[in-house]
Amino acid sequence: MKIYNYMLMFATLFIPVGSIFAQAGSADTVAVLNKAAFLEKIYNYEKHPKEWIYEGNLPCIIDFYADWCPPCKKVAPVLKELASEYEGRVIIYKINVDKEKELAKAFGISSIPTFLFIPAKGNPQSAVGVLPRESFVKVIEEFLLHL
Repeated sequence: MKIYNYMLMFATLFIPVGSIFAQAGSADTVAVLNKAAFLEKIYNYEKHPKEWIYEGNLPCIIDFYADWCPPCKKVAPVLKELASEYEGRVIIYKINVDKEKELAKAFGISSIPTFLFIPAKGNPQSAVGVLPRESFVKVIEEFLLHL
């Protein structure tokens, strides 16, 4: 019985510490957008159907993806890395096309992954398919940040 009490005490001491580390390590730097958040943070196409008006302050990248898509899964870690690297200068979002069919339709997304590169001022550009990290960096530096 004493061993059981020691094991219980040991577990209660270390489980909270483990859960703190698990939470700290699981912070996702790529934000998921739904339609409401998209209209608020990116572009309210219901209010301005004919004119692109970016609602954000920082340039951003939007990844149109699906959970079942192998190419989408391949590029996800690269985007997460870039979100950390460019934190405070570029925001990276993702939109699940299976859950947000209206957004996918509004932007004519027929292949995934599709990326929308949105500068703070000016019109967005898009790219389809898996891009290497170097291509993302080039677009971020030359198009989004104009470095």
